[in-house]
Amino acid sequence: MNYVFKFPDIGEGLEEGKIIEWYVEKGQSISSGDALVKMETDKVVTDIPSPKSGIIVQRFGAIGDTVKVGNALVEIETEAGEATMASASEPAKANRTEAIDEKGFGVVGTIEVAGDGAYLPSSNEGIASEPVVQAKSHKVLATPVARAMAKERGIDINLVTGTGPADRVTSKDIEKHRSGSEAVGLVQTPKMQDAAPQTEHEFVPLTQIRKTIAKNMLRSKQNAAHMSVMDEIEVSELVTKRAMMNAKLQGTKLSYLPFIIKAISIALKKHPVLNAELDFDNERIIYKKRINIGLAMDTDDGLVVPVVRDADRKSLIQLADEIALFADKAKSRKLSLDDMRDGTFTITSYGSIGGYFAVPVINYPQSAIFGVGRISDKPVIKDNAVVPGKVMPISMSVDHRIVDGGEVARFLNFVLEMLAEPMLLLAYEGGER
Repeated sequence: MNYVFKFPDIGEGLEEGKIIEWYVEKGQSISSGDALVKMETDKVVTDIPSPKSGIIVQRFGAIGDTVKVGNALVEIETEAGEATMASASEPAKANRTEAIDEKGFGVVGTIEVAGDGAYLPSSNEGIASEPVVQAKSHKVLATPVARAMAKERGIDINLVTGTGPADRVTSKDIEKHRSGSEAVGLVQTPKMQDAAPQTEHEFVPLTQIRKTIAKNMLRSKQNAAHMSVMDEIEVSELVTKRAMMNAKLQGTKLSYLPFIIKAISIALKKHPVLNAELDFDNERIIYKKRINIGLAMDTDDGLVVPVVRDADRKSLIQLADEIALFADKAKSRKLSLDDMRDGTFTITSYGSIGGYFAVPVINYPQSAIFGVGRISDKPVIKDNAVVPGKVMPISMSVDHRIVDGGEVARFLNFVLEMLAEPMLLLAYEGGER
C-alpha cells in the first residue's frame, strides 16, 4: 500500500517551509525515523523524519520550493509490490486512500494518493492576460506548483518548454524560463517591456525567517498600543564589578547581558503586568507564572529569539552559559523550536552593534520589550562634581493597553537601581519565588 506523507504542523503556528536539502531519492528504502528532507521554516532549519518504513515512490517539490503545511512531501510504498503509476499520456487517478494517525508528526486524516505522473488538466490558470507573442495553439500540461509559480511571477505558461512526462511544465521549467528571461534578477513580464534597464534592479526572494519577521512586526504594530520610554543609567560600578568577577572566573566570562537579565527577572516578579499578555477576545489579562526571557539575536538569516526559561532562578554564571550556548546555536542555525518557545518578556541588545537609543517593537503578544544601547564614556555629576562616567542607554516599549506609564516608570527605576548597584543582584542569586 502507498500513502503520501504531508508536511506536518510542527508547532508554533508554522504555515510553510522551504526545501533546503533532500536526503532521499526515488526508489530508496527508508526506515521509520530516517530524515527525509531538511526544511527551513519561519523559525528554524529542521529535519523532517519519516513516520514509517518503506520505499520512496515519489518526492514532491525541488530544492528551493516552498511547501505549505498539509501539502505532500513524499509518497512511500509500505507493502510489497510496485506502486500504481499513471502513464505519461493520461492523468493519474487518486482514488486510493489511507487513514493516517501519526502522533508526533502533526498529520491526522485521510490522504489521497496520486501516481507519479499526476498532472493538472489544461486550464487558463497561470497564463498571462496580455501575451507578448502568439500563444501556442494548445494549452500546455503543467503541475499545480508550476501553474502557481507562473501565475505569481507573471509568466505565460504557454511559452514555457515542458520537460516532464507528456511534455508537462514543472517548477524547474518555470525557474529555467525565468532565469533565461532576466538579467541581474529582473524578470521580463508582458507589462514590463518598456521598464527601466534591467541592470538597475536586483530581486532577492524573501527567506522564511524574513517573511515571518515582517508578519510579526506588522502584527505587533496592528494589535498593540506601543508606548516607548528612554533613559540612561550610570554603570561605572557595574563595569568595575564585572571586570573583577571575570578576572576571578575560570572558563565562563560574563558579558553585561546576564546582569541585565537578572535585574529584569527580579523586577518582573515585583511588576507582573509586564510579564503578562492581553487576551482581548475573552476580556482578561493572562499573568505568566514563569519568567522566560527571550533574547533577540542577529544572524545572517535574520532575527531569532531563543528563550532563557526560569531566568529568575538562575545565577549569573548559569545565564552566561545559556547565552553562549544560544549564540553558538544561532550562528550555526541549530536552534530548535523548543529553544524559542514560551517567551514572556524580550530583551534586545542593539548596543553590541553600535546603537544608542531605539524604539524596539514588542514581541507580540508579550506586553513589553527592553532595549539596551552601547555603553559610552560621558561626563556625569557625582557629589556635586562633574566626573567621567560609564553611561548605559536603555529603551523600552510596552503595550499601553494593559501597562500604564506609572508602572513602567516604577519598573525601570527598580531595574536601573539594580544595574547601578550590581552588588544588590547577589542577594537574588538563584532567587526563590
